[in-house]
Amino acid sequence: MTSIAEVRLHRRPVPLVRPFVTAVRTATTIDAMLVEVVDSDGRSGWGEAPTSWRVTGESPQSVTAAVEGPLRDALLGMPLEPAAPLESAAVASLALERAVVRNSAARMAVDCAVYDLAAQGAGVPLRGLLGASSDRVRTDMTLSAVTKREDIEQLATTAAEHMGTGFGVLKVKVGAGGDDVAAMRAVRHAVGPGITLRADANQGWTPAQAVDVIRAWEDAGLAVELVEQPVQRDDIDGLAFVTANVGTTVLADESVWTSRDAREVIGRHAADMINIKLAKTGGIREAIAVRDLALDADVSVIVGCMMESHVGIAAAAAVAASVDAASGAPTAHDLDAGLWLSASPVLGGIHYDADTVRMPDGPGLGILGLAG
Repeated sequence: MTSIAEVRLHRRPVPLVRPFVTAVRTATTIDAMLVEVVDSDGRSGWGEAPTSWRVTGESPQSVTAAVEGPLRDALLGMPLEPAAPLESAAVASLALERAVVRNSAARMAVDCAVYDLAAQGAGVPLRGLLGASSDRVRTDMTLSAVTKREDIEQLATTAAEHMGTGFGVLKVKVGAGGDDVAAMRAVRHAVGPGITLRADANQGWTPAQAVDVIRAWEDAGLAVELVEQPVQRDDIDGLAFVTANVGTTVLADESVWTSRDAREVIGRHAADMINIKLAKTGGIREAIAVRDLALDADVSVIVGCMMESHVGIAAAAAVAASVDAASGAPTAHDLDAGLWLSASPVLGGIHYDADTVRMPDGPGLGILGLAG
């Protein structure tokens, strides 16, 4: 039986190819906080902790303290049983959850690295360990929010460019104070009726504003597929109000971190769909719990990401493949963050083919090591 021998943290700054603008922040580079968990046989599992003061409340410094302190202490020497890989990984995940309060992105990094190791020990891709056979998932492409009317034309041009490179689903960031009705109308005009449009307000509206904007889109026939997190994360009453007063599908993101949150949102009919992010769930074990809870209640799920690298996306893609397999209805997930990076900080792992995230066939995540 193998055991966990080392927990290493690697910090790699990676510039973005263009600024990423949402209702809560603007980013031009990311600090890729990569965790490498090494077992007693010398195998390395990989995970990532995406950081944002405005989303998870974590920073590179807080991730460093958590990973190199209580999370490492909780794992060192822990056995990994190849004959029971999921059970071994779940035991480790629970130990991480008990080691710290919150710190969900830091836990995500270590948790995913352990699941990567567990899949390697079993000799299967991580997606296979989670119940999926497909080596690919579809993703949308995100368009940054615009705050000035003079920027709407460029937004529409960018949308058309992404359509031309093979993206069939585009997600427009809204709720940042600009004219969201005019922006969505311009994007629809630029891409035509054959492209699926989504919107993500990142908590940027009041409930009344959300209803007004969404109804204006509906009245204009813009055929927006879904609206993500229209109101502040803790305003479940407001989220339910929006869901009850528009015809467009409402997707809960920041309002659902764990299965406990999912149970409340589902029970109150506060949203039509749930966006699972590993940085919110703290890793794969709880993400699967949210997946199963939602699908059992006939609530659709997509898997999303934060501004993170190919390492975090690799684990999220494996979960997304398991969602597609469990639901029987593959959808476009929200896993485009790797395309915003100028380069991957690792060798191997996932790669993009237009709107498709492709996962390697080797054991685990297929990450070979650090690039450069």
